[in-house]
Amino acid sequence: MSILELKNIHKSFGKTKVLKGIDLTLEKGQVLSIIGSSGSGKTTLLRCINLLEIADEGEFLVNGEVIFRAGEKISAKEMQQKQLHFGLVFQDFNLFPQYTVLDNVMLAPKLHAKEEYKKDRKKRKEIFDKIREEAIEILDRVGLKDKIDSYPCELSGGQKQRVSIARALALKPSILFFDEPTSALDPELTGEILKVIRKLASEKTTMVIVTHEIDFAEAVSDKIIFMDDGLIEEEGTPEEVLKSPKSERTRAFLTKLSDQ
Repeated sequence: MSILELKNIHKSFGKTKVLKGIDLTLEKGQVLSIIGSSGSGKTTLLRCINLLEIADEGEFLVNGEVIFRAGEKISAKEMQQKQLHFGLVFQDFNLFPQYTVLDNVMLAPKLHAKEEYKKDRKKRKEIFDKIREEAIEILDRVGLKDKIDSYPCELSGGQKQRVSIARALALKPSILFFDEPTSALDPELTGEILKVIRKLASEKTTMVIVTHEIDFAEAVSDKIIFMDDGLIEEEGTPEEVLKSPKSERTRAFLTKLSDQ
């Protein structure tokens, strides 16, 4: 069974159709990169899957469970529960400057536990202690255990992005999403994030990455889709899409990039 299935996803903003019928499947443990020109619908697709935007048509499933079906009304609480399936790493980090690295990673799980166990303080304390242990373990996985008491202003761009990754992992999402994870970094720091994503891939973490960096996509992906004008123009392995594309639009896009 696929971990993620998208069926006929459409999204418009006013009269502008941004997504025009997206069908996609992703297997557990796969790393998928989404490439394409600006305005092709990459980030909108990511935001629709994460329920930050609501698609106009279509449905999608996670582990066979319908997470979204256009036209069905759900409560804010149900929406929050559904969003726990997804972890999203933003390109501009979005860390809280007043909190330490450890507190940034613990914040969302603590708020979730506080709400779930608001009438049981003893249980909540036990859960908080476990959250702290797990947050330290996650920071160790991304190579930042020695920075748990540091503040964001004391970190490099690559370290901030690794904290963002740790924070997304803290809620144990089914799928981890990245929106241009290296765009805010100096080129020499891109390898830092590549190393972390490769490690997560080796641990069979399912990931979807929107990126404009073709070399990065080739290095980390099991599967690549090229989006053009709100549709999936081509999909396949990195070798198939990047080295032997069948679509003229894909070839033109790659040629343009290589000429820059």
